[in-house]
Amino acid sequence: MTRNIGIKVSEPGSEIDETDKKNPFNGTLSVRGKLFQGKVIKAKAKDTVVLEKESPMYYSKFKRYARGKNSIHAHVPSNIQVKEGDVVVAAECRPLSKSVAFVVVEVKK
Repeated sequence: MTRNIGIKVSEPGSEIDETDKKNPFNGTLSVRGKLFQGKVIKAKAKDTVVLEKESPMYYSKFKRYARGKNSIHAHVPSNIQVKEGDVVVAAECRPLSKSVAFVVVEVKK
């Protein structure tokens, strides 16, 4: 049985690993703070993906918007399957390692 994480997202896959503590649905990891949608650009590391988040940047000198991109590392729980090119929703959590402070909570189509 999955627990309510406080965010309206679809239920993850049926494969449940009870030993995964870094899972917001089955483990003890709580989510808080920012929620964003990004595209997976790298999925080579174990249980970690690199997401690319696009956001508009305004240049007041030129009175125009430009595209800005950020690369963010996120943890992938054991019951979510992610591959390169997927669009995912990530939520902020406590720091899981030096560069990982987000967790993937949903895979969009």
